[in-house]
Amino acid sequence: MAKARKVVLAYSGGLDTSIILRWLQVEKNCEVVTFTADIGQGEELEPARKKAELMGIKEIYIDDLKEEFVRDFVFPMFRANALYEGVYLLGTSIARPLIAKRLVEIAIETGADAISHGATGKGNDQVRFELTAYALKPDIKVIAPWREWDLSSRTKLIDYAEKHQIPIPKDKRGDAPYSTDANLLHISYEGKVLEDPWEEPHDDMFKLTVSPEKAPDQPEYVEIEFAKGDAIAVNGKKLSPANLLAELNRLGGKHGVGRLDLVENRYVGMKSRGVYETPGGTLLHVAHRAMESITLDREAMHLKDELMPRYAKMVYTGYWFAPEREMLQAAIDKTQEWVNGLVRLKLFKGSATVAGRKSPNSLYRMDYVTFEEDSVYNQYDAEGFIKLNALRLRLGTMARQKK
Repeated sequence: MAKARKVVLAYSGGLDTSIILRWLQVEKNCEVVTFTADIGQGEELEPARKKAELMGIKEIYIDDLKEEFVRDFVFPMFRANALYEGVYLLGTSIARPLIAKRLVEIAIETGADAISHGATGKGNDQVRFELTAYALKPDIKVIAPWREWDLSSRTKLIDYAEKHQIPIPKDKRGDAPYSTDANLLHISYEGKVLEDPWEEPHDDMFKLTVSPEKAPDQPEYVEIEFAKGDAIAVNGKKLSPANLLAELNRLGGKHGVGRLDLVENRYVGMKSRGVYETPGGTLLHVAHRAMESITLDREAMHLKDELMPRYAKMVYTGYWFAPEREMLQAAIDKTQEWVNGLVRLKLFKGSATVAGRKSPNSLYRMDYVTFEEDSVYNQYDAEGFIKLNALRLRLGTMARQKK
């Protein structure tokens, strides 16, 4: 691959990406453009601009992508009820295609011929970033420092920072902190005691949720309104996608909802242990399934559930912009046309349970399901239905009995 001339770096302003920035300048002799995405991580982003300026960067992008993130990535994924390995709501995974998409867009805007990221060679994020980049711009160059440099230890990173006059925060000089990823959908934690899957997470680690033991002693009810499969209002108040998810985070976090301790299978082959907080996403997932329970046809719902693990794996492994994910999304979105109505959840001590659901498009018919006398269902019809469905079973047994 030809040498890169100008590179767009996914830049957080933290120590690692600041070292990468300098490494690109010194070791690769590249002109660097920085891009910092605001996807609701809850951190002040202007310090990233100041650090980039101090390091001689002329083109600095700090973009507020919160609404796009929830509207165009989180909501479509939640229409699919996607859970990786049955439990993970894909909070880190779903943010990567948006960040990589914007990296490519900035590369085109600025005439850069390469992008760069701080994902390690052991993880999933390198795959997610790069599959997206190549899908959107096949000729883009990718520089992944963690796969190239010899800064293989924390000590070497600190030494490199000192050599090149990169400010080192005091909290970076001691023991390595948790490795975290935060956005409007979740926070993930890895490293430290969590590397031992037998060790329980320390409660002081969590940021979005109170522990269930310390949650209020009285339950709280929350109503979520849906239109075509997407949440549009909380407790009667219409909200934008990002503001709606932020409100659900507040409500779920208050009651200790949405913690997950998971040993997952990474795409690169190893298992890893991560702890996640996804309070708003948990409420959204539970409510959406409840809304579908009264508005989706049985076979459409069952087929959708069969497709869900495949869809979730595509998101987890970085195939958001692949034709198979887009094909599945079109099918899923077709099922959501009548997923409209209201769901009531009960939040209490770490749990979110369905307390009610109603829809103008409900397929639930009281006149059919009642245990009282009705005039619409002939119970005798069930006899023929059962005999026809039992025919192959009867014939199989009869054939075996002849032997």
